[in-house]
Amino acid sequence: MAANNNGIQLEPHQIIVRPLVTEKGTHQSERLNAYSFEVNPNATKHDIRAAVEALWDVRVVDVRTQNRKGKPRRHKMSVGYTRDWKKAIVQLHDEDRISFF
Repeated sequence: MAANNNGIQLEPHQIIVRPLVTEKGTHQSERLNAYSFEVNPNATKHDIRAAVEALWDVRVVDVRTQNRKGKPRRHKMSVGYTRDWKKAIVQLHDEDRISFF
């Protein structure tokens, strides 16, 4: 369990929302041994590192995060936005791998 700056206790499966399987992410995982995840917006880099190490039993070298803004979307006459979300790119030790499939 990790406490973030809001004082909320998050479990590892609450921090990592889902893996992002994209063409760019696949390229990063093959060449750089870096994996992309959608994470809880309240999670810190330390929380993300601990969650990945706990869930997949790997060694994390580096964590990079991005706060992604929602995109504008239209439906007939109303305009809205998709939700904001947080992305984490986690680089692993050279000897460690995560297989999603």
